[in-house]
Amino acid sequence: MDIRVPFNSLKPAQALLGDALETAVRRVLASGWYILGPELAAFEDEFAAWHGVRHAVGVANGTDAVELALRALGIGPGDEVVTVAHTAMATVCAVERTGATPVLVDIDPATFTMDPAAASAALTPRTRAIVPVHLYGHPADLTALGDLAARHRLALVEDCAQAHGARWNGRLAGTFGHLAAFSFYPTKNLGALGDAGAVITDDPQLAARLRRLRNYGQSDRYHHEEPGQNSRLDEMQAALLRAKLPHLAAHNEERRRLAALYTGSLCGVAVPQSRPEAGHVFHLYVVRHPRRDAFQESLAARGVQTLIHYPIPIHLQPAAAHLGLLPGALPETERAAREILSLPLWVGMTDADIALVAEAAEAAGI
Repeated sequence: MDIRVPFNSLKPAQALLGDALETAVRRVLASGWYILGPELAAFEDEFAAWHGVRHAVGVANGTDAVELALRALGIGPGDEVVTVAHTAMATVCAVERTGATPVLVDIDPATFTMDPAAASAALTPRTRAIVPVHLYGHPADLTALGDLAARHRLALVEDCAQAHGARWNGRLAGTFGHLAAFSFYPTKNLGALGDAGAVITDDPQLAARLRRLRNYGQSDRYHHEEPGQNSRLDEMQAALLRAKLPHLAAHNEERRRLAALYTGSLCGVAVPQSRPEAGHVFHLYVVRHPRRDAFQESLAARGVQTLIHYPIPIHLQPAAAHLGLLPGALPETERAAREILSLPLWVGMTDADIALVAEAAEAAGI
């Protein structure tokens, strides 16, 4: 069966910005400067200003962003970090790369984000940080989680990989925690043309340490204050992100418009829910269906391509067996993994595409 509606296509959005992207590439090529140069410095300033914070530090990818944010806080072996199992594996990998132990908790079934009550119940004397994941473009409950972190004197590190421009009570996600980690993987709402990431913070000391850690622990040329690593957002990706950043708000509005069309057109599935405090940016449009696999197969037979984010919870992955969580440990996470389905949504998708998906869903009759 031919694909009538692909799950994603980056070409329409890239075409809209074609001249600006080409100009950015030419500017970098003409400069002859490709690592830790003026494009990165400018992007860091612009990304920080976009969020209304003082510092942004570009790194190689979103996984490094989470890891380095935690390392900048001094988190390492012997510490525990509370996060969720309903996320990309990258979040948990980043925690483990610091030497800390990830403590996985359940989600709120309405928003798929961290359940604050579950997070509270998971705290121990070894807990050093909470890492909520703003999943699918919907922020976690930053009011409750911020209060929890403050009450127990814990670091709050926001995983904003899927939430560029999302808001909580009108305030941008990423500005509530001590630090916030972003991925600019090409499919993100703000995507590079390769791997890239950043950490934002208002704390100048944390920002300075992040800059050292991403560059071998170096404070200035050939002077290394602490062990670090190579995690630098290169000049080409920084220039491309600079070209895209001014369009992020408009692209997010288009995602919301398309999501609203879906919500008004779909029947037979549970559509996404948003908390009244949340400004959802619909990185993904995720529905629930009690017979998800059959529903997905029916859509595929009608030319609609879908994906599942994520089909196997992290605590049930072989790579996480050492954490000791058995089936049934996180019931809402496990139920979501059985029922969720991500429908096509991208900038440049047409109203007719939405209608085709809605018609295929109705015709499925499952």
